[in-house]
Amino acid sequence: MSEETTQANTQDEANTQEQDRYECRACGYVYEPNKGSSTGKIPPGTAFSDLPSVWRCPVCGASQVQFINVGPIEGPSGFKENLGYGFGVNTLTPSQKNILIFGGLALGFLFFLSLYGLR
Repeated sequence: MSEETTQANTQDEANTQEQDRYECRACGYVYEPNKGSSTGKIPPGTAFSDLPSVWRCPVCGASQVQFINVGPIEGPSGFKENLGYGFGVNTLTPSQKNILIFGGLALGFLFFLSLYGLR
């Protein structure tokens, strides 16, 4: 692997991590960089790592060390090492999985109702 490719991968990872959401383990508040924080006067687009050291959870007042990275908003759900398993549904985003699940349930319900038309 060339040095340029390694640097590009590292830069892409850093850019992706800047947009990751962070959840407070104490109360469940989720800091989203694209929304910022109105109570802390944090403008939208501010990464969690760029927050001032005195910033606290606006709900419970917990420090930044109480937050865990929960990943991007519309990224694939699950652990990265498990995304290659299954029938390809592991790479779907949570909203795509919801459409697949509830669409399948609706289709099954329609088939069930169509049985009443048979005589």
